[in-house]
Parts: sequence; C-alpha cells; structure tokens
Amino acid sequence: DKAPLSKSLLLVPSAISILLTLLFQHYQKFFVYNLEAVKEDFQIWRLVCGRAICLDLKDTFCSSLLIYNFRIFERRYGSRKFSSFLLGAWMLSALFDLLLVEITQYIFGITINSLPSGFLGPVFALFVPFYSSIPRVQVTQVLGHFSITNKSLIYILGLQLLTSGSYIWILALSGLISGICYNSSILKVHQILCVPRWVAKIFSWTLEPVFSSAEPTNEVRVGMGATVDIQRQQRMELLDRQIMMSQVAQMRRQRQQQGGMINWNRLFPPLRHRHNANYQDHRPSEQGIPPPTEVSEEQVARLMEMGFSRGDALEALRASNNDLNVATNFLLQH
Repeated sequence: DKAPLSKSLLLVPSAISILLTLLFQHYQKFFVYNLEAVKEDFQIWRLVCGRAICLDLKDTFCSSLLIYNFRIFERRYGSRKFSSFLLGAWMLSALFDLLLVEITQYIFGITINSLPSGFLGPVFALFVPFYSSIPRVQVTQVLGHFSITNKSLIYILGLQLLTSGSYIWILALSGLISGICYNSSILKVHQILCVPRWVAKIFSWTLEPVFSSAEPTNEVRVGMGATVDIQRQQRMELLDRQIMMSQVAQMRRQRQQQGGMINWNRLFPPLRHRHNANYQDHRPSEQGIPPPTEVSEEQVARLMEMGFSRGDALEALRASNNDLNVATNFLLQH
C-alpha cells in the first residue's frame, strides 16, 4: 500500500529475469553488463539494459526482498522523491562503476570486462538512508551479548547479495558512494538529479493505477510509529499484553472456581491503597486466613527493582503463590 514504484520494481524486473532465465536465454546477451563493449564499442545502451535486469536468479531474489523492505522510504518520502533518489543513485553508480574498474586495474592490474547485471547499484545505495534514518528496535539477544534488531535481517540480505558474485563488491561500493553523495547536503546532488514534476504526474496518471494497492482494512490500527517497523513492534507488544492479560484473567477464574485457593480480596485492597499512610489499619483480620506462602527473596528483589515497595511485593507474591508474572501484572494494574 502507498508504494506503487516499489511494487513495480519488485514485479517487473523479477518477471523479466525469470523469463530470460527459463524461456528466452538467447536474449540474455542484450542484458549483459559488458564494460568492455561500453568503452571500446561505445555501446552506451548496455549501461541501461545491463543495469536494469538481473541475469542471476539468486541476485533477483535478494534484490527483490531488499526492495520490498525498502518500500518504507517511498511511503515516507513519496513516490517522486523516492524515484528521484533511485534515478540519482542509478546514474551516479554507473559513473563510479567505471571509475572503480579503472582504479582496480591501475592498482592491482586486474582487468574487469563485465560486472553482474541488475538494478544493484540503487539497491545498495538505499542502505545509506536505511542506516541513518531508520531507528533500531531490539527484538532479542543471542547468547546474552549479540543484539538482534529489526534491521538485522536487512543487513544479512545485503551481505548475501554482496557475496553472490566475484565483482559485485564494485557495485556495492559504487552504490554506497552514490547514496552518500545523493544524501549529502553539501553536494546538492538531489537538486540536480531529480524527477521533474510533470514526469511524475504522467507516471502517476498512467502507471500508478496499475501498481497501486488498496489500503488494508482487516488490521487493527495501533499506535502511529515513525516507521513501519516501529508500528509492527507496537502491534506485537499490544498482542503480547492482550495475551498476558487474558492468561491472568483465566487463571483468576480457574482459581476462584477451585474454592478460593487464592484470596484475591486479600490482595486488592492493599494495592489500591498503596500510597495510604494508614495502610496497616485497612488490612483485614488474619483470623481464619491460612498461613502465608513462603516468598522467594530473589523475586521480592526483582519486584523492588521495578519500583514497587517491599510490602506490596510480598503481598502480591503471597497472593499469587509465588508466580512472578501474575504478581507483576497485578502490581502494574492496581
């Protein structure tokens, strides 16, 4: 939704790449990114065809996944600004490709006649705004030291694409340099290499209705984070809270049906009057109440670290039979 250009870049080049690989292999020669033919035979058209369609299905798959995840920039900036970034990165990366090939040949003596084909330069260029403008949201930790964030999978896909070919590092480096140059406020490249408004209007009238999608209506709107990843994280947190509270409510009903194994009325009043100076005067009589449950000092310490008083922590743990999760939820609610 709201990303027609990303959708077109995801569907059209992938479909052409699959057709060239499976049915029209004799036409693949027109999409080879042959730098020797560009420099010696002046086949400038190869800078367009060779840098648009991937001839390796693995590169097609990885770049499509990256474009799908980078659609957030089209939603954030709009299709015109997003297409301007892709156009600028595509043109700059073509120049940097030729420069890096010449530098490699001059320094290391390696002659590179062709590079991997595909829309790879702008894809790598999108890592620059992704790194600088998308916030990190920690998801989990591995071995207690390595953080897994919402951006880890994207970097792994980029690394997989980077290792798919022998000279693809040149495309990656040129893409990153072009992304930095385009985002630079000093060079002012974004004011020169941009899509004119009249061109954007023509494409919005002709192609946008074909690739536009209806806004999903079956999802509950929760929060409005700055990015899609933050909104997804908010939705996950809301679902976790709903599941936890439903489990607590179910546990309360089950224990009440079992004959009052836990006297919840003994728990609620102290929590409601947590800040009352006459707290002791409101405690019910202990006659007829079974002996209190032994409470783990470690769990009491963990609740006190959350900001609860020792008395409230003891009451909550005793009433919940030393269930730390149940005690925490009721301390937060009351």
